Amino acid sequence: MYQRILVATDGSPLSKKAVASAIELAATCGAELVALKVVPRYPQSYFEGSIPLSVEDIGRIEKQWTDAAAANLAAVQKAATNQGVRCRGVTVKSDVVSDAIVSAARKHKADLIVMASHGRRGIKRLLLGSETQQVLTHSHTPVLVLR
Repeated sequence: MYQRILVATDGSPLSKKAVASAIELAATCGAELVALKVVPRYPQSYFEGSIPLSVEDIGRIEKQWTDAAAANLAAVQKAATNQGVRCRGVTVKSDVVSDAIVSAARKHKADLIVMASHGRRGIKRLLLGSETQQVLTHSHTPVLVLR
């Protein structure tokens, strides 16, 4: 059915449930799993442009992001390997998470994208947006959304 499944993860509890489901589906189908973690391109201060970050702060923040992404992906790879699923971790730098997910699915020739949705409604959805909605709108690859 599926040869390669891309699962987007951010390390949140909801994302971990999506990862577990993606691993189970990959094991059932005999598919390869591509675990994707998107990190921002560049640290920005709260008041962008008004309070510049020092070079040391930027380096420290980027290292924290890289280390956290590596740990997150290592946990996914370990869980997948424990269930006999081939898995590779991919970290992508992008400020637009949805675009990064769609591009990664295309680049890695994924048959399916698995991701979580927080199911926000009303003003929270308006203010926070929905990366999941953007992926659903712009992806040509089927998307499995889990809550």
